[in-house]
Amino acid sequence: MIYRDMLIEDYAAAYRLWANTEGMGLSAADSKEEIARFLQRNSGLSQLCEAEDGKLAGTALCSHDGRRGFLYHVAVSGSSRGQGVGRELVKRCLDKLCEEGIAKCHLMVIGDNELGRDFWTGLGWQFRDGIALYSQDT
Repeated sequence: MIYRDMLIEDYAAAYRLWANTEGMGLSAADSKEEIARFLQRNSGLSQLCEAEDGKLAGTALCSHDGRRGFLYHVAVSGSSRGQGVGRELVKRCLDKLCEEGIAKCHLMVIGDNELGRDFWTGLGWQFRDGIALYSQDT
């Protein structure tokens, strides 16, 4: 497996992976233009994994606001699951955040995404009850 920073040139393959990942929610914020802006604003934080055959094995979008880090679209292809790809992508993102002085990271999982919830619990992430998420389109 080859791990590296995600580039906008990876967008088409990444979007296909996201669209085919059960439990992943996509929106207009996942357009190529929006992801290009995200990657530029958070240069060098988001990570990607390619299998030996050059096919996309996994992605992890990573950002921070200067205080807290955030992970989005951590996804691993079905054929690459169980090989530590997700774990390594997350580790690489957290290492990048630490290099930028960010000591805490958050992520969101859609409530009925049991596979995702099990993954994060298995990595030792703490489920935070008592927090309500509100959203509004601008």
